[in-house]
Amino acid sequence: MSNVSGGTPGGGRANLPFVGIPSFLRSPVVGPDDDFSAEIAVFGAPTDEGSPYMPGSRFGPRALREHSMRFVSGAPGYFDPNRGRSYLQREMRDGLIADLGDADIIPTNVVSSFDSISAFTSRILSKGAVPIVLGGDHAISYPVVRAFERPLHVMHFDAHLDYAPFVHGTSMTNQHAFRHIAHTPQVRSLVQVGIRSLRNTERMWLDTLGDGNRVVTMVEFRDLGPEGVAALVPRGEDCYISVDVDVLDMALVPGCVSAEPEGLSYAELRDTLIGLTARGPIAGMDLVEVNPMLDVGTGVTAYLGAHTVVEFLGHLCASEHWARPAPPAPPS
Repeated sequence: MSNVSGGTPGGGRANLPFVGIPSFLRSPVVGPDDDFSAEIAVFGAPTDEGSPYMPGSRFGPRALREHSMRFVSGAPGYFDPNRGRSYLQREMRDGLIADLGDADIIPTNVVSSFDSISAFTSRILSKGAVPIVLGGDHAISYPVVRAFERPLHVMHFDAHLDYAPFVHGTSMTNQHAFRHIAHTPQVRSLVQVGIRSLRNTERMWLDTLGDGNRVVTMVEFRDLGPEGVAALVPRGEDCYISVDVDVLDMALVPGCVSAEPEGLSYAELRDTLIGLTARGPIAGMDLVEVNPMLDVGTGVTAYLGAHTVVEFLGHLCASEHWARPAPPAPPS
């Protein structure tokens, strides 16, 4: 007799990672016109129009979703043997994480693509949810941040400053995002962590420091440590986090076109992110520059990217500051 329900003979579904339509952590999929009440809203920004070297990070959101399914077992949430406890149980059990799909991307029309990303972010914020954005190249952070209306402190993890001057008619590549973000009215401070690449220019360095931003090189990171870096965000104030996977050492991220030597270990990045969840409310997060076209066959870069987001969400939702922000009041 056939199993009409599609479950295993013992009852229920095994739901192995290679089965089913991938959504982030197998969370409910919300259509473009669907209402939702999730506390965390994941969406993809699959564009690499801003990459001046090699394309492929447009496929990052899909790869991150596929590898996130490896963290879904029979019970909701994930168990951390190092800490002896489970995380995300309530959020996954009660459907409080939703996958909204991807912002619409118009090839060669960066302005329209950015508008789509900003509109996606605004929709999530209007529902009082926290946006978790899967890139795409690092240019996508600007249209996400500009959608916020409340004051933010931005923590930028990267090997590069991404503070290029607006020359040669370019202003929307992945080298320009944080020059835009630093001058966005709602951004109260910008901290750039992990900076080390020899491809950072003196002009970028002088401009970001001249604009009052805080730059933490790898040498200084090792002096401050994760807690000291997290403490650069004022306690109790909203923080937006942007993670370029090339902040990690290049041995960890073969599927990243801009990988650099002497980067953070995974533990250093994880512990800094955990420290930020303890400082105050997290307004949102993006993770960018995973390039599946360059990755090794097992997809270790995409797996590590998904791992970063999943573990971060676990500690975010377990933090004392976790409370779903109220949606803005309707206009009178």
